[in-house]
Amino acid sequence: MTEELEQILSQLTQPDNAVIQQATIQLKQAFKDPAIIPALCAVMSGSQNPQIRQSAAVMLRLRVKKHWKKINPNDRESLKTVVLQAFMQETEHTVQHSLSQLCAVMVKHETPDRWPDLLQLLNQATKSSNPHDRQIGLLLLNKVMESNPEPFKPHYCQLLQLFSVVLQDLENPTALYYCILTLTAITAYTGTEEMNLMRSIIPSLIVALKHLIKADQSQASEAMEVFNELMESEVSIIVPHIADIVRLCLEVGSDSTLNDSLRVKALSCIAFLIKLKSKTVLKQKLLTPILQAIFPILIAAPPPGEQDPEDEEDDSGDGIDNDNPKHCSAQIIDTMALHMPPEKLFQQLMPMTQTCLASENPYQRKGGLMCLAVLAEGCADHIRTKMLSSVLQTVCQSLSDSNQVVRSASLFALGQFSEHLQPEVSKYCAELMPLLLGYLSSLNQAKVGHVTKAFYALENFMENLGEGIEPYLPTLMETMLSALNNAENLKIKELAVSAIGAIANAAKELLVPYFPPVIESLKGFLTTTTEEMRSLQTQSLDTLSVLARTIGKDVFSPLAAECVRLGLNLTDTIDDPDLRRCTYSLYSAVSTVSP
Repeated sequence: MTEELEQILSQLTQPDNAVIQQATIQLKQAFKDPAIIPALCAVMSGSQNPQIRQSAAVMLRLRVKKHWKKINPNDRESLKTVVLQAFMQETEHTVQHSLSQLCAVMVKHETPDRWPDLLQLLNQATKSSNPHDRQIGLLLLNKVMESNPEPFKPHYCQLLQLFSVVLQDLENPTALYYCILTLTAITAYTGTEEMNLMRSIIPSLIVALKHLIKADQSQASEAMEVFNELMESEVSIIVPHIADIVRLCLEVGSDSTLNDSLRVKALSCIAFLIKLKSKTVLKQKLLTPILQAIFPILIAAPPPGEQDPEDEEDDSGDGIDNDNPKHCSAQIIDTMALHMPPEKLFQQLMPMTQTCLASENPYQRKGGLMCLAVLAEGCADHIRTKMLSSVLQTVCQSLSDSNQVVRSASLFALGQFSEHLQPEVSKYCAELMPLLLGYLSSLNQAKVGHVTKAFYALENFMENLGEGIEPYLPTLMETMLSALNNAENLKIKELAVSAIGAIANAAKELLVPYFPPVIESLKGFLTTTTEEMRSLQTQSLDTLSVLARTIGKDVFSPLAAECVRLGLNLTDTIDDPDLRRCTYSLYSAVSTVSP
């Protein structure tokens, strides 16, 4: 059967669809034969073609995964022997990888104590004097440990001693990579007896990561996960080494020659550390070096001809939602604001922020504003009681900055203040509302990302105004209705519909005079069936729900039956979870006016 099976697997690699379909039918037939397991073993270890050896290993893995209990016990035993032999004699990396994955699936069924040959092979290969054997031994160790770390617990101390040796092997970056991934896999399962060994490995781990970064950035990026795992599982292991870890992460995060994914990993690691151990970070006097390293990232200008992601056209509008080093630097300040005493933080941070705000360089001014914006949530009390007037003045002046990047950042900051610094911010209504309204009336509607931030600021501000919104209502509604009827861009219509919901929350019955034209505009969006209008449609349903709850029973109840019919019709004709959520919310809202 072996030759026949090899022939079938060979046909599966042909570029001809008809040949592949025929071979697939033959393969299904072959799998009904109990001799399939020995035949696949023979092909996996004996075929001259690496692609076919790999195919056989993959087929065996799928078979083992689903049908281990159905495999004849003798075949199971021979498979355990053959897979290890095949692994050690294999020369192609892709096939070794598939074989190690096959072993990983088998380990879920055949625990290490029932497979002594596996332990023996791992022991020999990982300690071999031949660098290549060590490397593939560590590959196999990594795959079986990631698959089922717990049964190996009795061997953890021995493993950690092995890692301690492997991490010194700086000339073999692939071995370092597999070693660090395996360490990451077992960290969550280690207990007190492994603690001291783990702690002693950290300095070697830091050195090994530096070497891995030079050798392979994407592998290094994956390996950096080890710090997050250590912090989540047993932060006390890394406390003595926090300063060294922070230094490494700052070095990586600040190096613009490295790829963004690796820099983001490093900077996110610092944010996580601050979240868990802010007191230690302060005690070890790490606040200043962290701020001095991240500020240049936060205020850096993008490469010539490019923009920061949050200033690009397709922005979703919440300011800093992009995974890039600049966003991570802002995130670190955000985390500091949430977890450190404001007095200590502001003492270090404000001089840097003020220098940026006074700079001639627009990206430095933007960085200063982003810094103020992310402080708003964590340091809300401090800002409200000690400096609200001055920071608002700064933001208001920046709204008329000559550079759009700076104006965008000030709108984001104003949105953050409006969200987190209530109710005090509302007291500045007379100064802020005219600025925002002026902004919306003179907006160049081509820059949707920018308009988005203006609406974000306006919505957050209005939500808390209550009846104080009355003097601005005519201008607000004129602006929104004009956007609904005249804007060509669907995103701008969607933002206006959302803003009408926020206005309704604040204005309640004051909105009655504007209700007929609003409903007239919404009707066109509510009944659409096209995919491109879907997000505008769901937003219109959300706003309709807000109107049902706020505009008053007498005004809304004549529409109640029509709203329920609309909802039922939509859920019958369009299968979209977001749309269903909005229609259920609409029924709930309508039930408040028409029980």
